[in-house]
Amino acid sequence: MKLLLDNKEQIADGVVLLTLRHPGGDPLPGWTPGAHVDLVLADDLVRQYSLCGDPNDTSIMQVAVLHEPDGRGGSRHVHDVLAVGQQIEVRGPRNHFELVEAKRYLFIAGGIGITPILPMIAQVERAGHDWRLLYGGRTRSSMAFRDELEQLGRVEIRPEDEHGLLDLRAVLGEPDEDTAVYCCGPEGLLTAVEQHCAHWREGALHVERFAPKTGAAQGPRHDFEIELAQTGAVLRVPAGQSVLEVVERAGVAVLSSCQEGTCGTCETTVLAGTPDHRDSVLTDQERAVGDAMMICVSRSRSPRLVLDL
Repeated sequence: MKLLLDNKEQIADGVVLLTLRHPGGDPLPGWTPGAHVDLVLADDLVRQYSLCGDPNDTSIMQVAVLHEPDGRGGSRHVHDVLAVGQQIEVRGPRNHFELVEAKRYLFIAGGIGITPILPMIAQVERAGHDWRLLYGGRTRSSMAFRDELEQLGRVEIRPEDEHGLLDLRAVLGEPDEDTAVYCCGPEGLLTAVEQHCAHWREGALHVERFAPKTGAAQGPRHDFEIELAQTGAVLRVPAGQSVLEVVERAGVAVLSSCQEGTCGTCETTVLAGTPDHRDSVLTDQERAVGDAMMICVSRSRSPRLVLDL
């Protein structure tokens, strides 16, 4: 869909909030906390951003974007090129970071990782659930939505230049069977939280990554076959190419975006065979089921995969 950039506002050091509307005022697709959209910034520049507004307000969508001068160009384009009144192609929304039912919630956010957490907090607050947020950032002025979060209570704001790194041992040292832990932020924070939650119950921790998990896409690469169930075509995937590249070369249209295994856009149903998961999206439980894969990075453990393409 083409949406109008209705407002662009700096809300913290290096962070702008984009407000998008339908040009004709039509209602926008519904979404749930944890969802993200793709912004098609240019023909070869597509980036994913978490929705951070109110899911009940279908008149707008909002995303917050951190300026990363050393990034791949998406944030620079948003900060330096996008202008109010411009129309932007938007794909989605999609959600691989769903909020599960739990008695209690512990939210841990680092920097711009607060964006998917915001609507989650609003939902559990409305539902009357017990929750707590530990929010870290480089400096107090760089932490988006800080003022409104502080008004809620149950929030610990911990800028690194004032408090050092987040004290994860204090909040994760003792497992709680009734608590769901949600974390989003830089890779260092996610890795540390995963390590501290290693002794928690399976499925207690939920994370969302902005970049591939370290070493996720590595491993031996060999040829294998894929069968496209909708046409019966059988294609060979060489060691040096991805499934996505092979199917696109064969003329099969598949939506894709990051091509790093982080956004979930290219998720494809697996009808037979055993995927070799190399993404940073699926949970261990979802990988064990083996009925879906991210074809931009994942490969096959079996000689052939049958895909619903």
